[in-house]
Amino acid sequence: MTDAIRTPEDRFAGLPDFPWAPHYLEDLAGYEGLRMARIDEGPTGAAPVFLCLHGQPTWSFLYRHMIPVFLESGARVVVPDLFGFGRSDKPVEDASYTFTFHRQSLIALIERLDLKNITLVVQDWGGILGLTIPQDMPARFDRLLVMNTVLGLGGGSSDGFDAWRDFHRDNPDYDIEALFRRYVPDISDAVAAAYAAPFPDARYRAGMRRFPELVMTEPGMEGVDISRRAARWWGTEWRGDSFMAIGERDVLIPPWLMKRMHEILTISRPPMVLSGAGHFVQETHGEAVARAALAAWGPSV
Repeated sequence: MTDAIRTPEDRFAGLPDFPWAPHYLEDLAGYEGLRMARIDEGPTGAAPVFLCLHGQPTWSFLYRHMIPVFLESGARVVVPDLFGFGRSDKPVEDASYTFTFHRQSLIALIERLDLKNITLVVQDWGGILGLTIPQDMPARFDRLLVMNTVLGLGGGSSDGFDAWRDFHRDNPDYDIEALFRRYVPDISDAVAAAYAAPFPDARYRAGMRRFPELVMTEPGMEGVDISRRAARWWGTEWRGDSFMAIGERDVLIPPWLMKRMHEILTISRPPMVLSGAGHFVQETHGEAVARAALAAWGPSV
C-alpha cells in the first residue's frame, strides 16, 4: 500500500467562489487505499461530460470560473484532484509520482464512473497526461478544449520551463501564495491562499516537487513513447471537435509551442489568443474561454 497523507478538511473552509462539495472514491482499481477527490456536478445518465484536468501546482479550484458555464449547457462536470493535489490523498514519497501512476489513475476514474460523451478539458499536466488517454478509449471522447499544455515528446523544452524546473529544485518548499502572486497579476490574497490550501507544509508537497522533473523533455523518459503514439493518433484518428485557447504571456509554454500543438492536434479552427493571459488561463480567462468554446461547438454540446 502506498504511504500517503490527507490534507485536513479545515484547510478548505471558506474557499472563494468554490461552493461545490467534494465527492470521494476509495476503490479505484489499482489504487486501493488511496482516496481520490473530485467535483462532480450536473446530470448523470446520457448527459455530455466535461472532464477537466488540472496541472501543477494547482487543483480543481482552478476550474471554478468554467464549471458554472459548463453546467449551464446542461452537461455533467467532473473535475478530479490528481493524487498529491487538492483534496486527494498525497503519497509522501517522491518516487510514488510517475507518469504512469497518474495516467492510469485517470483511466481508472473514467472507467469507474463510466464516463461517456466526454469533452476533455486540459491545461499543464492535465494535458501531458490527458492528451494520451483518448487513443486508448476513443469511443468515450467527443470534444477537446485545450489550454496551455503540451505532449511530452522528448524534444527539449523552453527556457521558461527550464527556469521553472530549476526553481523547484532550488526551492522544494516554496511559498505557493507568493508564486501565484508572481504569475497571476492582481490575484487576491484569498484566492492565492486557496491555491496553497492543500499543502500545509513540505510533507504534503511531494507531487509539487516531483512533477517538474517528470516532464518529458528527453527522448528516453517515461511517457515519451505513449505521447508520441498519441501525437500520431491525434493527427490521423481523431474525429471529434477541438478548441484551443492560448495564454499569450505564458513563459513556461510559450505561444510558439502552443501553435505547434495546434498543428499536432490537427485543430481546424484558429486558436483563441488571449493577450492578457499567462500560464493559468482558467484563473484569469476561464469563463470567456468556456463560453467561446461552447459557442464554437453550437447547440449539439
